[in-house]
Amino acid sequence: MRTYFYFISLLLFVNCAPENKNFQVDLQQPELIKRSYKKLSDVIVHDIFSPPVASRVYAYPSIAAYLVLRQENLNYPDLSGKLKGLEKIPQKDPNKTYAFTLSALQAFITVSKNLIFSEDKIEAYRSELYKELDSINIPKEVWDNSIHYGDAVAETILSWANQDNYKETRSYPKFSITEVPARWKPTPPAYMESIEPHWKEIRPMVLDDADQFIPVPPTTFSLDKNSKFYKEMLEVYEVVNNADEEKKAIASFWDCNPYVMNQTGHVMFATKKITPGGHWIGITGIATEKAKSDLMETIYAYTMVSITLMDAFISCWDEKYRSNLIRPETVINENLDESWVPVLQTPPFPEHTSGHSVISTAAANVLTEIFGDDFSFDDDVEVEYGLPVRSFSSFKAASQEAAISRLYGGIHYRPAIDYGVDQGEKVGQYIIEKLDIKPFYTNSSLE
Repeated sequence: MRTYFYFISLLLFVNCAPENKNFQVDLQQPELIKRSYKKLSDVIVHDIFSPPVASRVYAYPSIAAYLVLRQENLNYPDLSGKLKGLEKIPQKDPNKTYAFTLSALQAFITVSKNLIFSEDKIEAYRSELYKELDSINIPKEVWDNSIHYGDAVAETILSWANQDNYKETRSYPKFSITEVPARWKPTPPAYMESIEPHWKEIRPMVLDDADQFIPVPPTTFSLDKNSKFYKEMLEVYEVVNNADEEKKAIASFWDCNPYVMNQTGHVMFATKKITPGGHWIGITGIATEKAKSDLMETIYAYTMVSITLMDAFISCWDEKYRSNLIRPETVINENLDESWVPVLQTPPFPEHTSGHSVISTAAANVLTEIFGDDFSFDDDVEVEYGLPVRSFSSFKAASQEAAISRLYGGIHYRPAIDYGVDQGEKVGQYIIEKLDIKPFYTNSSLE
């Protein structure tokens, strides 16, 4: 019934103005898809999705929109059969005319709406966007064909998404905290439960299995002052104690903690921020803008990065709950300095490996493959969260800074960063090879 009334409401957008014979050209605006990603990121922040879950929320709408737009860009690779469990999407009717940009937007928004909580925000965005598209004067029959096709693709993608074990993991047992000294336990100020302990059981997009790229394990826990672990713990302690303003700025820029708890006296309040994956989605938008990517190039870049982020989180979280290592804040407070606090708030999950190191390296590898290894850019993703622009000579330079920021922030030991980078490198390169990721420029000027 809701679908029926929604369809009826769409008809109200189609006015009686003369049909525009150039509507297909007028719809070739990459900004339409960029705005949709920005709205999705805003809703993800509002709804406070954890980093792994946010990566899933980005991936499925991306794939839906990409596969629609590919219908008129067949030189781009078909992901059906390359992504686990994904069969062919509904094919276009050769006897009908479509505005595939409209179909892609419909598929993207419909899939997004089904993966978030604030459906009203997505629906309001769709209404606003379609009012704007109405001014293009798309022929009514084409509009209707396009909306129906977008819905058909969205239904296929949502059916596929429902089989990835996400819904089942919502009812799995909570993570058990032990008193073993080496194992993770909740950290101040909120002492939150561990996030997504069963994420390794989510179906990967491209990886064979969650444990395909098991990293080097963390250093054996020891409080012996001559042990390697104690020295690693001491390094974190001293880096934070001696951090200059630049290192603190780097840590804050890459914090990307979606739910920071602030405490003033007896009052606690939360600050919402973009997720790590959301930051790299933002960087992808910056790259497509600088490269002057067309509509198809833009959705291609977003989709390849989104797929990579989802698999990188699955790979990383598989290791986190295998090694289940205590965070620096806990071990330092219990054994060295009870008043010590890190620069950043410690995230609520085990330490090894560093999620930023894994996902940033994987995403940077994919972006480098698409845009080149000397692609400089100004990263303004965090400006709306009160942080200044940072400039990078390449995607890999940005990912390296993201990785080391976790040491500067006092929330990771160095091995989690180094081995996390290696893990992300393997994940990224595997996806590049399996999906044959490469540049698909039609107007690749980087002026």
